[in-house]
Amino acid sequence: MQIVRWFLLPFTIFYTLIIWVRNKLYDFNILSSRSFTIKTIVVGNLAVGGAGKSPLTAKLISHFKDKYKLATLSRGYGRKTKGFGLVTVEDTVEKVGDEPLQFKKNFPNITVSVDENRVEGIEILQKDHELILLDDAYQHRKVKPKCAILLFEYQSILNPIILLPTGNFRDTFDQSKRADIIVITKCPDIIPTDLKKKIEKKIRKYNKDAPIYYSSIKYKSVIPVKPDFPFINTLPKKVLLLTGIANPKPLVQYLESCGIQLDHIKMSDHHDFDDFDYKVINTRFKKLNQRGNVILLTTEKDAQRLALDKIDGIPTYYIPIEINIDSEALFFKDLEKVIL
Repeated sequence: MQIVRWFLLPFTIFYTLIIWVRNKLYDFNILSSRSFTIKTIVVGNLAVGGAGKSPLTAKLISHFKDKYKLATLSRGYGRKTKGFGLVTVEDTVEKVGDEPLQFKKNFPNITVSVDENRVEGIEILQKDHELILLDDAYQHRKVKPKCAILLFEYQSILNPIILLPTGNFRDTFDQSKRADIIVITKCPDIIPTDLKKKIEKKIRKYNKDAPIYYSSIKYKSVIPVKPDFPFINTLPKKVLLLTGIANPKPLVQYLESCGIQLDHIKMSDHHDFDDFDYKVINTRFKKLNQRGNVILLTTEKDAQRLALDKIDGIPTYYIPIEINIDSEALFFKDLEKVIL
């Protein structure tokens, strides 16, 4: 597959030129960015998914929800609707998208909204809120936020920065200059000093001032997707893993480090499961479960999109994750300094 992507290099060069011109038009104010008096925080990355935006957004919600009248605003990727909408816990993925629905279920007392036009979304929300968190809006340059948090995945930041479709980046690395805070995500427990220096040297080429923080992800106890499935403290030795996220590698590595034998059904990010997919899931589970004690395990985001009636009888669980930021108190101190 990677070899095929290199044949698309002419398209990558053309796409890179378009992105470069677009950014210059904004840099020179030929295309305008809108500022707002309300506190706005953008969480985003330059690559296509997999950097950990949702766990960081969830941490920001937890930190700010009792301090401000808070709202989140997302595009609602994959939804079948258009325009502005408020998310309820009874909504479907088709109506609001998987990540906004996940936010609402985890934080039912905050405002969760979707709008592909972030400017219009902010105009609506600012009337009744004090802080808006914009998920995955770093490339949305029509909005100039109070604070832009840029995420880079630890495993990929030192790799060559190649744009789509040959590479996985949707924006050029020089756009890191717009970040107010930079977070390196999915880091190991110990980061070699020389690698830290290389990472920071690469970032400082374009951004001299933004504080850089390192973070890791923590996998929590699995949760049944239906109340009639029992809670389990220990995962079985065999698991059918179903993922439709951009980068399932850290999850796979974690499960394998726990000594679990995996049968992995890997789908693309935000995959819309169809009848054929459910047939595959049922067949693979039946084959793996010949001796019993097997579960279907998925991510929290994927759990929002599953039609449970089509895998009825299969014990299905999701594994939540949270992000741990080194020097977390200082991170939030820097963040609040920017938005005040």
